[in-house]
Amino acid sequence: MNKNAAIKAGTIVITTMLTVCSAIECYFDLDGTVEVRDASVPMLRMEDVLGAHSGGNRWEWDNISGFNGVYDAGNVFGLSENESGAGGEDTLPQGDENDTSAENGSGDGNELSGENDEDLPQWEPSGEYDPSINLLVLVNKEYPVDENYVPADLVKLNYCAADRSAEWQVMTREAADAFNKMAGDALAEGYEIVATTAYRSYNFQNYLYNSYVEREGQAAADTFSARPGKSEHQTGLAADVTSASVNYRLISDFGDTEEGKWLAENCYKYGFIMRYQKGKEDITGYIYEPWHVRYVGQKAAKEIWERDLTLEEYLGKMPSWLENSDIDAEKSE
Repeated sequence: MNKNAAIKAGTIVITTMLTVCSAIECYFDLDGTVEVRDASVPMLRMEDVLGAHSGGNRWEWDNISGFNGVYDAGNVFGLSENESGAGGEDTLPQGDENDTSAENGSGDGNELSGENDEDLPQWEPSGEYDPSINLLVLVNKEYPVDENYVPADLVKLNYCAADRSAEWQVMTREAADAFNKMAGDALAEGYEIVATTAYRSYNFQNYLYNSYVEREGQAAADTFSARPGKSEHQTGLAADVTSASVNYRLISDFGDTEEGKWLAENCYKYGFIMRYQKGKEDITGYIYEPWHVRYVGQKAAKEIWERDLTLEEYLGKMPSWLENSDIDAEKSE
C-alpha cells in the first residue's frame, strides 16, 4: 500500500490506495474536520485513520482492507515536543485523592516477574524501572491525571500492529517488559497479539474524544471514549491489542477469537487485567472492551483475576453514581 502525505495551507493531505484500486485523499483541517475526496468510499472515520479504538462494530469500513495514513503530523494533534513519548518530569497525582493503599488493595503491585510465585512467568528487566510509577493508580471518570503528565520511562513495544503509529506504541518500561513477554509467549503458542496504541498524550486523547463527540454525540462518546485527562492510556500502563483474526481492528468480536480468549485467560499471569469487563459496565462506566488491558503488577493482577474484580472494586473506590443509585433506591422503598 502506497502512502503519501503533505501539508498544504494548514491542511494535512493523505493519499492511499484502496483494495478497489481507487485512490482517496483525506483532508484533515486543523479544526478537526475531515473531508474524504472519493465518492466511492461510503464511510471513513477519524478513529480508523488514527488507529483509535471504536465501540463494538460501530466503525467498520465497507470497502477498505487497510489504511496507512499520516499519524505523526506535527502539531495537528496539538502535541508539544515533550509529548512525543520521550518522557518528562511530571508525575501522576498523589495523595488522598489517588491513594491506592486501600484495604482490599495491595500497595504498588510491584512484586515483579513472578519472584513471589513460581507458577507465574518470569523475565529479565530491560533496564531500571522508575520507582515513582504507581502501578495501581486509578484513572477513570472520577479520578483524573494531570494534563501535563508524561511517564518518564516510555519504551517501544516489540509486538505492534504495523499500520499504526509507532509514536503511541510505547509503555512504561516495566509494563512494556511484561507486555513483550506476554505477547512473545502467546506467539509461541500460536496466538498473535499486537498493540495498536498504548500511551497517549493528553492532547491526543482530547483530539480523539472530541472527534467522537462530533460524530456520535457526547452521551454516546462517553460510553466508549475517555475524556482528556481521564484516560488510562496517559499513564503508559494501558494498551489496546488486536490480532489478524479480526483484521487488526478493535471490536467486541475480538473477545470471541482464540487470541482474545487466550488473553482473557492468561494476561493476569503477566501482571495485566482486562480493564473493561463484560457485565461490569455499571462500575467501569465504559462498554465491554476485550481489547483493553491494564498493567497492575503480577500480584495484584492475580488477585483481581481470581476474585473477578474491577480495579475500582479491588481498590475500594466505587463510582459515585452507584452510591447515589443506592441512596435513591433506599428512598423509594
